[in-house]
Amino acid sequence: MEWRISFACYCMMPGPSRIAQSRTLRSLYGLMGTLRRVMIQPMFSRRKSMRRAFLPTIVSVCAVLLTVQAQQPQTVLQGVYAENQARRGQTIYKAQCALCHGEMLEGRLGPPLTGDEFVSDFAKQPLSELFGKIRNTMPQDNPGKLTPEETADILAYILQAGKFPAGRAELRADEAALKQITWPANAAQPETASTPSPASSFPPAGNLAQVMRGILFPNSNIIFTVQTHDPAEKRTTPEGAALAGGFNWTIWGSDIYSGWDLVDYAAVALAESAPLMLTPGRRCENGKPVPVNDPEWLKFTEELAEAGRAAYKASQTRNQETVSDISGVIAEACLHCHQVYRDKPGRGRDPVDPSNRATRCTK
Repeated sequence: MEWRISFACYCMMPGPSRIAQSRTLRSLYGLMGTLRRVMIQPMFSRRKSMRRAFLPTIVSVCAVLLTVQAQQPQTVLQGVYAENQARRGQTIYKAQCALCHGEMLEGRLGPPLTGDEFVSDFAKQPLSELFGKIRNTMPQDNPGKLTPEETADILAYILQAGKFPAGRAELRADEAALKQITWPANAAQPETASTPSPASSFPPAGNLAQVMRGILFPNSNIIFTVQTHDPAEKRTTPEGAALAGGFNWTIWGSDIYSGWDLVDYAAVALAESAPLMLTPGRRCENGKPVPVNDPEWLKFTEELAEAGRAAYKASQTRNQETVSDISGVIAEACLHCHQVYRDKPGRGRDPVDPSNRATRCTK
């Protein structure tokens, strides 16, 4: 009887891997004793009614075990999609994605969606990250057009094209379930140059204040503006309104990049800010060297870069509230650095130098 129950449940499992199935069967055996005690009654008159209850009991137990199994962490190496789903995804991909990413996912106007570099970009991350990026930001000319089911189908095709094995069950269009599936931890890493890039030897062109005001300040403000303005909302600027306040960076280019694209670009600028803040030889506005080797400076620089990466991830959701929450993280990262290197409490105030420029970049 135990063999029949085990085999019945085994056949019902989607089972992405033998290891996962074996683990589930061991859990099932733990319930066998309970089933046996319930089923084997001393009174012969109960046997017939117990037989009628037997099959629903097996189905219920198997359903519980399958639910537990579905919630266990997996990797894309364990057959998390079905072949027929990948075929559907290929059809959708060719219609919606191939123009930018290439017929063979090799990359064209957009990046490649297969190969070692692509996999390394998502190493150890849950599959929900790529699902959300496709669902919320693609296709480029009409983001949000794809349904969750279509997105899951495309994701299945990407996995198939990447030579990841198929399984019996389809990939679910459910973010919570996709968070339990990760890319392999030992994903191939992109090759790095053995010799330093010529760009690394470029001397700084501006002082720290110029970098702050030219790059960090305007891009941080773009993200802060999301708190009060939805990037998805279409706005028209009356002719001449941009010029009313004098020359500014909104005069040129305001009708080229707009909406969520601007938030993406601003977040990337902050995420890439660390090398600018740590460039050897850069000086502060007062002529003092930027303390690039100071542990606290290194910590604050990385904190801002991490906030930028979090902002980019939030921007990919195309959700105003999500980005608004991250804007507070950016503000805190700026504040932590300013409190130590710019506005440290107790530092004397000079009426001639109310903004403390003379003592900036020092602790």
